Amino acid sequence: MSTPADYYRSLPPVSKTYGVLCLMTSAAYYLQLYDAKNIALFYGLVFKRLQIWRLITNFFFLGPFSLPFAIRLIMIAKYGVSLERGPFDKRTADYVWMFIFGALSLLVITFVPFFRVRFLGVSLVYMITYVWSREFPNARISIYGVVSLKGFYLPWALLALDLIFGSPIKPNILGMCSTPILLLY
Repeated sequence: MSTPADYYRSLPPVSKTYGVLCLMTSAAYYLQLYDAKNIALFYGLVFKRLQIWRLITNFFFLGPFSLPFAIRLIMIAKYGVSLERGPFDKRTADYVWMFIFGALSLLVITFVPFFRVRFLGVSLVYMITYVWSREFPNARISIYGVVSLKGFYLPWALLALDLIFGSPIKPNILGMCSTPILLLY
């Protein structure tokens, strides 16, 4: 029987690093080591006060500890790892470039005031899920053991679930909108 430590060691490097950074960011927020406003994406502070870290740190905050937070970590562990071990196997640099290009696309999209979101971590996770659904369109997946569907429909099913659970859907839509730009690359 494998232990959680064995599972952690078996994870590919990019998904492991991103998942751990997201977990650590939320844990530090839970322990009140920082205020979320200090890492939120405020373009005014980025340009006027040169708080450049805001362009990066907002991607690691998935929200406070909650069920949606746990689901998003599971999405990283399942779909991010599947991408890294599948289409991006032995191509870690390409996978990192996909992350960077997706993040830059999200930053450009959120520069438009209508699409402004303070934390883009959820959008980046949905970008990963959307790319996974395009790479594995015929994979059979089960959502909460209730609904079985093809991988192609996963982002839309997750969007509907977030809508039902009352989570904001703008970050999800931003993640899915940034991906066609990425797929053209």
